[in-house]
Amino acid sequence: MKSILRIFIFILCYSTFGQTTINGKVEDEKGRPIAAANVFIVGTYDGAISDEIGNFSFITTAVGTQKLQISFLAYETINYDFEISNYQPITFKLKENIGNLDAVVISAGTFKAGDNSKVTALKPLDIVTTAGSAGNIIAALETLPGTQTVGESGRLFVRGGESDETQTYVDGIRVAQPYGATANNIPTRGRFSPFLFKGITFSTGGYSAEYGDALSSVLLLNTIDEPEQNQTDVSIMTVGVGLGKTKKWEKSSFSVNTSYINLAPYQLIVPQHIDWNKPVQAISGESVFRYKFKSGLLKIYGAFDYSTFDLNQKDINFDEKVRFDLQNSNFYLNTSYKGNLTDYMQIQTGLSFGYSKNDIGISDDKVANNERALHYKIKLRQSFSNRFKLNIGAEMFHTNFDEKFTDFGTNPFDYGYQNNVVAFFSEAEIFLSKNVAFNLGLRSSNASIVDEFTIEPRFSFAYKVSENSQFSMAYGNFNQTAKPDYLKFANHLNYESTSHYILNYMYNKSGKMFRAEAYFKDYDNLVKYDGTQPDYTSNYNNKGFGYAKGLDLFWRDSKTIKNLDYWISYSFIDSERDYKNYESQVTPSFIATHNFSIVTKYWLDKLKSQIGVTYSFNSGRPYDNPNAVEFMNGKTKSYNNISLSWAYLLSQQKILYFSVSNIAGSSNVFGYQYANSPDLAGQFQRQAITQTADRFFFVGFFWTISDNKKTNNLDNL
Repeated sequence: MKSILRIFIFILCYSTFGQTTINGKVEDEKGRPIAAANVFIVGTYDGAISDEIGNFSFITTAVGTQKLQISFLAYETINYDFEISNYQPITFKLKENIGNLDAVVISAGTFKAGDNSKVTALKPLDIVTTAGSAGNIIAALETLPGTQTVGESGRLFVRGGESDETQTYVDGIRVAQPYGATANNIPTRGRFSPFLFKGITFSTGGYSAEYGDALSSVLLLNTIDEPEQNQTDVSIMTVGVGLGKTKKWEKSSFSVNTSYINLAPYQLIVPQHIDWNKPVQAISGESVFRYKFKSGLLKIYGAFDYSTFDLNQKDINFDEKVRFDLQNSNFYLNTSYKGNLTDYMQIQTGLSFGYSKNDIGISDDKVANNERALHYKIKLRQSFSNRFKLNIGAEMFHTNFDEKFTDFGTNPFDYGYQNNVVAFFSEAEIFLSKNVAFNLGLRSSNASIVDEFTIEPRFSFAYKVSENSQFSMAYGNFNQTAKPDYLKFANHLNYESTSHYILNYMYNKSGKMFRAEAYFKDYDNLVKYDGTQPDYTSNYNNKGFGYAKGLDLFWRDSKTIKNLDYWISYSFIDSERDYKNYESQVTPSFIATHNFSIVTKYWLDKLKSQIGVTYSFNSGRPYDNPNAVEFMNGKTKSYNNISLSWAYLLSQQKILYFSVSNIAGSSNVFGYQYANSPDLAGQFQRQAITQTADRFFFVGFFWTISDNKKTNNLDNL
């Protein structure tokens, strides 16, 4: 009986004196109480829920060092290590979890497509559903503010910069030759089909320290991580045929697209302004292999195309037309890996190789050139918390360019250059709250042809003023080596450089987006040369300079009117440069002061059709008239283009598609070529640089065969 009594007394004493009361309070960063926060000791059942004024209290029998966890919905979880015997009441302040969708995002200078980000202005399908784009990524991007429609080029010109001032990347790895080969004043296309890409980020300035050697812009293309199903796509078009196939396995997948283009049958029906001996013929293919590891994803992307054509071009300096023929072979290989090294550290690495070969005939002259470009990159991303992430990385570029020019009756001339670039970059992403965020970056690179390291600071900031509105700004220094047209003759040229200043306002709510962005760019060390064209006899220097400033406006609405999706873009730009062989600082010939476009897409249920209309307008562009005293004093008439598209659903997986560009037949003039010498009357004769055809017609039949028997290409037209 005495033993039982002793045990009872021992248990009573332990229960009374072996318990500890844990209490405190839970608040947000502004001192406001948080009710219903979950507070407990990890590894036990001991805990409580905070009351309406944030207080909590519970009893525990745990001893020693323990971990107290405090969590609540949209707030970051706190883990507090403490000694039970030394615990004192504490007020815990929970920080908002900035990983939520309503957190601020930095939108200055950036358009995205294909993700859930608030800076998404275009969807991937917009690239090919935009009337007049004809499936060309570049043509679709020209409906965004900040771009120039340079119809005689077909390349991407951004905010006062030439096309070579924009760099293109696939899965974070650079593409050295992003455009197809073409003749002078004949527009080209981007090399890549949009069908293999899940998203696009188009930065018009102030971009991340991760990217360099671009004065104006970067275009980031991201391939699909994992296809949804097995699928086959068949295309029969007025310009050729195409075949696509996707095969999916448990941990891997393979996608391939091939096409054959022959414009000869089309040009027999539709009149052209070009005297073709042999219209464009091209065969191309691209593929992606993906393998999913436990902690990462490997992608191997490859693309190849071969094109050829032969034409006769009128030149104001010759009585007879100049014959121009070209054969181009291009190969691009990209291998990338993205995965996790630890729970908080991510690695992204990749390697690309690009090869381009051109065999060109210009009357009796011959030009043969080839470019080999290599890029290797590695980036580490450490997440210290939801509020602070650090990126560090390094990359290496190698470029080898060779060209041989053989003049009729003379010995060949050999030109070329090699350039090795090493670059290092670091960028911190910092969120002070859901409403305030900024990035701090620094990049430094060294090109062997310059042999000097650059210092390129980058900074961007965003502040959320209300639930759907925010301001952001960006600043950065950017450097770029001179383009191959100069380096092949002169390898002593320094970096060209610019600084970007950007202020952005964005409103985004439920299918509606408005963006307004003002910018200023200051150019220095631009390349200048003497003579009418850059060649081996020209004198080159880095004494050029210039500026670009303007305002970009963008509005998109897919909510107000049922089945209607549209966007409106407007850009104003004031830009001048003294570069190339310019006599003074003037507006370059590719810049139009006012640029406007409206894109509409409407779905008709009864007709099972999607109708698209695009209208583009550019004010006149300057050109130099040697018959006048003032340099660059002329101006072309304004550019107008109305394009129409119609997609008709024949059945669930079969579509008939029709489109026509410049449906009104506007006679757009992009500039003038003047004779090198005056005539007997002392006047320089000229000829207009115009479109290759008044209109472009396209008819296609698209058939999809998929596992679910429902998928079609309506979203890809």
